[in-house]
Amino acid sequence: MKNTPFTDKHIALGAKMAEFAGFNMPISYTGINDEHAAVRKNVGVFDVSHMGEFVLKGEGALDLIQRITTNDAAKLTKGKVQYSCMPNENGGIVDDLLVYCLEENSSYMLVVNAGNIDKDWNWMQKHNTAGVEAHNISAKTGLLAVQGPNATKVIQQLTEMDILNLKYYTFVKGNFAGVENVLISATGYTGAGGVEIYFEDINNNADIIWQAIFKAGEAFGIKPAGLGARDTLRLEMGFCLYGNDIDDNTSPIEAGLGWITKFTKTFTSSELFLEQKNNGTTKKLVGFEMIDKGIARHGYEIQNAEGAAIGVVTSGTQSPSLGKAIGMGYVETSQSKIGTPIFISVRNQQLKAQVVKIPFE
Repeated sequence: MKNTPFTDKHIALGAKMAEFAGFNMPISYTGINDEHAAVRKNVGVFDVSHMGEFVLKGEGALDLIQRITTNDAAKLTKGKVQYSCMPNENGGIVDDLLVYCLEENSSYMLVVNAGNIDKDWNWMQKHNTAGVEAHNISAKTGLLAVQGPNATKVIQQLTEMDILNLKYYTFVKGNFAGVENVLISATGYTGAGGVEIYFEDINNNADIIWQAIFKAGEAFGIKPAGLGARDTLRLEMGFCLYGNDIDDNTSPIEAGLGWITKFTKTFTSSELFLEQKNNGTTKKLVGFEMIDKGIARHGYEIQNAEGAAIGVVTSGTQSPSLGKAIGMGYVETSQSKIGTPIFISVRNQQLKAQVVKIPFE
């Protein structure tokens, strides 16, 4: 297993550790519900240094991004970020990712999922027919997500950059906690607000940044948070998790990601996705809440009242904020309307649920 620059700190803090995407990662410290509440109501810190970062530079960088991603990166100006996905040639998704515009038309950073770093790099280079300068900086980049309504108040104490007024899906770069060239963005994966802090030279800077954040956050009762709470937080918002809700066999149209699929350009599988947009799909990703007592888990079958299979659960949990069991899954499009009763097959029992809108409430 690989370690992040903060693995020793997680262990010293007594975190429950487990393998995730090949990394030794903290799942929880004081408990998922406690950490979830800290982020929703106050401020929590996630180590997400396992994520991957690629930098593309020079002529052809934008063209390459345009050809391999669904969103329109030409709209990005310096300091802006975009959520997108890389489709495969069969109408599925290689990965979902963030595109950072470092310099218009000439320099970009792609942030990809930890488990897909090699896969994404190889896919990108396969399509890099013009020889665009590309750097995989994943191993030397540290990343902390400081999330919650008090996150920006904590972070603002450590920099002269304007963090309090940082708009959603934008970033700034400068001196942070005495460390130069730190990139701070506001993209979020929790729905609770906050920032992400990217930095290099991890051997020298990781400890400095960690200590500074927790010292600045003492007055707010800042807490470290693990991947368990990160999952419950993102699921309450209805955010897709690669490998669960989207994968190589799901299209962005089926997944409700038509808003990041722009047909003002041509990209891999764009003709297929346009056909799906115009003519509809046979399945659709929906949110649901349990009516009967029980929790739906990834892979559980979704049925109609007669017991016929109509879909599959992709994510499910007991929502700490809402106090009820929620989930997402693909169902036949005819069964996807909000309010539709569905049934989750749990140990040969049919548990009643209902399709609801997301974010959950």
